[in-house]
Amino acid sequence: MSTSNQAERRALLPIFLIVLVDILGMTIILPLLPFYAEEFGASPRQIGLLVATFAACQLISGPLLGQLADRMGRRPLLLVSQVGTLIGFVVLGSATSLWMVFVSRAIDGATAGNLSIAQAYVSDVTSKENRAKSFAIIGIAFGIGFLIGPAISGFLSQFGHRYPIYAAQGLSALSILATAVLLPRVVPRVSDGEEGPGGRRLSLLSWGLYAEFMRRPELKSLLLQFFAFAFAFATFTSGFALFAERRLTWEGQPFRAVHVGYVFAFAGFLGIILQGGLIGRLVKRYGELRLARAGFAAFAASYALLAFVWRIPELLVSTAVSAFGQGSLRPALTAQVTHHSRRDEQGLVLGMTQSLTSVAQILAPTATGFLIGHGLLSAWALMAASAALIGLVLNLRQAA
Repeated sequence: MSTSNQAERRALLPIFLIVLVDILGMTIILPLLPFYAEEFGASPRQIGLLVATFAACQLISGPLLGQLADRMGRRPLLLVSQVGTLIGFVVLGSATSLWMVFVSRAIDGATAGNLSIAQAYVSDVTSKENRAKSFAIIGIAFGIGFLIGPAISGFLSQFGHRYPIYAAQGLSALSILATAVLLPRVVPRVSDGEEGPGGRRLSLLSWGLYAEFMRRPELKSLLLQFFAFAFAFATFTSGFALFAERRLTWEGQPFRAVHVGYVFAFAGFLGIILQGGLIGRLVKRYGELRLARAGFAAFAASYALLAFVWRIPELLVSTAVSAFGQGSLRPALTAQVTHHSRRDEQGLVLGMTQSLTSVAQILAPTATGFLIGHGLLSAWALMAASAALIGLVLNLRQAA
């Protein structure tokens, strides 16, 4: 093994641990937040706005954090982002009223650059030939985090809703320590002629670049498909806890945070199986276009089924089909986006997908809160199914 490859491996191990710990903290909060907010009298509409607050702050601050990281270095800005996450968790865990919960999510969202900065760091420390393979470590950390995080949340919530938040605080502090002690300082890679996903960031006000990408028919179709996917998934993640609490029971009692956490952990387990080699074989056999088509079809079917779920077995079937859709769509669409953009603009185009995701995470929870607040539980699930169906139609038109 060459000296450069050894150096890359030494740098990638701590970034893997850092991303994993960050994802664990995030996924611990995910199934818990609606139930925690309800303790302070939050309505479904307010819970939807609570989720949207995080995404709105992230949409505004994300490009700025990325630009600062390009100038000042990844490690200092990664620390800033992680400290912001920890402060957000501390405020959340000590909240005594609903406005403090909103403040905690705004702080976390305004500093939520951990993953994108980590992605840029991977680009800095890896060579061109190893870069694509190295980016897979973030996907692996994501998959493990979505399995373990919700399970931790479900288990600890049995003892009180603040205990999972305390666990998230501890993990966040551990992540800061790992970054400060383990992560080597590197000089940001300005350009090597083949900028990848760690390249330049797309400013929120770069309307000309947005318009330029949307003028390319195939790329426009893929970006709209990505938005449809993000909207459907954000609808599900932001509303499932509220839906399950009102629709499902376990041993005669309404679903609580513990049950929602275990359902998310089940989906994470299936996602790891899918990412553990199955996706690669499916791509080789069917291609990214067909895999994305199957993913949209699975999403639409799973959410349509969810609209009529009243019992646990049907819920598990819906969750399994949804997990296949999620695990297939994200890598397939991301790969196609990179194939239809020049190497030197991939960072910009992938930055645009992050912006579209944030917009979806603002709109979907807001609509979710309205529908569930009015008792329209099946309409909520069918809204997610409709978004996936639109993505499928766009995919079929692209294939034609």
